[in-house]
Amino acid sequence: MTDAPRRWRRGPGTGALSHGHAQRPTTTPTRRRPSGAPPPLPNDLRRSGLAWAAAGGGVILFWLVVFLTESRPSADLVDRAILRRVADLRNPSLTRAMRGVQWLGADAVVLMAQAAIIAVALAFRRFRYVIVFGGCILFAIWMTSVVQIVVARPRPVGIDIVGTWRGFAHPSRAMVAVGLTLVGAVYTLVPQGRWRIARGPDAPPGPRQTSLITWPCLFVLLLLAFAEVYLGVERPTDVIVGGIMGVAIPLVAFRLFVPVDSFPITYRRQRTAHVDVGGRRGDAIRQALSEQLGITPASVKPFALEGSWGSTPVLIQPAGEGQPNLFGKVYTAAHLRSDRWYKVGRTLLYGRLEDEATYSTVRRLVEYEDYLLRIMTSSGLPVPEPFGFVEITPEREYLIVTEFLTGAVEIGKVTIDDATIDDGLQVVRQLWSAGLAHRDLKPANVLVRDSTVLLVDVAFAEVRPSPWRQAVDLANMMLVLALSSDPDRVYARAQTFFTDDELAEALAAARGITLPNQLRARLKADGRDCLGRLRDLAPKRPPIRIQHWSLRRLGLSAAVLAGAAMAVVGLLNAIRGIQVR
Repeated sequence: MTDAPRRWRRGPGTGALSHGHAQRPTTTPTRRRPSGAPPPLPNDLRRSGLAWAAAGGGVILFWLVVFLTESRPSADLVDRAILRRVADLRNPSLTRAMRGVQWLGADAVVLMAQAAIIAVALAFRRFRYVIVFGGCILFAIWMTSVVQIVVARPRPVGIDIVGTWRGFAHPSRAMVAVGLTLVGAVYTLVPQGRWRIARGPDAPPGPRQTSLITWPCLFVLLLLAFAEVYLGVERPTDVIVGGIMGVAIPLVAFRLFVPVDSFPITYRRQRTAHVDVGGRRGDAIRQALSEQLGITPASVKPFALEGSWGSTPVLIQPAGEGQPNLFGKVYTAAHLRSDRWYKVGRTLLYGRLEDEATYSTVRRLVEYEDYLLRIMTSSGLPVPEPFGFVEITPEREYLIVTEFLTGAVEIGKVTIDDATIDDGLQVVRQLWSAGLAHRDLKPANVLVRDSTVLLVDVAFAEVRPSPWRQAVDLANMMLVLALSSDPDRVYARAQTFFTDDELAEALAAARGITLPNQLRARLKADGRDCLGRLRDLAPKRPPIRIQHWSLRRLGLSAAVLAGAAMAVVGLLNAIRGIQVR
């Protein structure tokens, strides 16, 4: 590498950052949350959720007391008395009507309803809802089958059965399926508002009220329960236990894994990575900033969402005259899961290209980014100064706060000169010298202010990266610069800071998997073959192989194939076993 001019050498120990010291906001003394006090945005089941969870526990206790002890005859006696009273109400017209109602619990009807719910959720990219709803369906089927085999309760005896049935009676399969489908539809499709009142960001003020959607769902369940008992197909305890299971399983699961405060239902097109920062979450963010960092915000608003895929960026305006704006990013458990699945997918497709261990919690993810910002700041790299992070919901939601780079614009929105190209290339050389890699260099993460390049979003950065990763950083920076200028100019300036061998290695490492989504889309929209032109200018070198096989990759691949095969077999068996009643 040829020696670069001294003015571009901004390594460790060079003093002030290239973009100047950040103006810190005025802060007040922080307040420690007392032991046992709830966090700013607590994650709980609420009273109704606890009540249904307790009802589920009561069902388990009922099984232990009644069916595994000598109390079973007493339960049968009560059920038989109720069945006889209901049977006295039979008449031809009512019987025909109840047979029509029983059709609501038919396997074919339930399967089509569940498929429709999943299709709508997928259309609006509610993937976590689909996963939770699908998990509830599988768990309910498994639990119902196990209980029916263990309990082995026959259909009611001593009374005429005038409806259709199959299998054991306890718990009621129809009640479990319909209850689960109704609750799943409410939690997956109905937004907060008049029909579904919840404590979410869009919930109306004032005391809690009963959601309007509750009454039609309750009516359908009660009508189906009466039809099953009226037709003599099931006993009262069978339908009661089935109804509790059908409601409790999805209700508890949705409130635990997709709480309405974190994932509000909306029919506006938006990225699943972005969460609402208004309503209760907005109040919780302001409370957390005040208590944990001593910053009193006047407003917290979404900011530059189009360039963010792994978090929800926000602009924080502190209260008070002349206070500098701050930048923040909200991380949630959904972002953690996305990162895990992304890394698992990369391992399945390509093997382990580098150290890509997943984060254990959201807290570890935000701690790591705060740590990387401090490391880069101390190394003289042009990154925003970190001001710390706050806890919104323990282990689920956090907000990292940094300097707001006033006057900086995305590099893709300006035409750059040679000084900016040199600065961008020198940033990569400085990353190499500090033993760091950014790992997500794309137009949205490379800003320009007064011909100076600034880096943002270091959440995926790495300390002591592999040589392959460092080469990829150089290739991506060259492509980002080429989009705003010309590939020939970028390559000519790059020869000032890197050898021809280093440039050839970087371009040999560049390919689809190594390019961030935004950079890949910008290259396609640009029309020029920037990567091809840069490769033509560099010495010829074969592409770097990215397929790596290991025992971990083989094990994951085998597990995925086995899981897919089991799912297909289960689906085929379910379709084959459908019986329209």
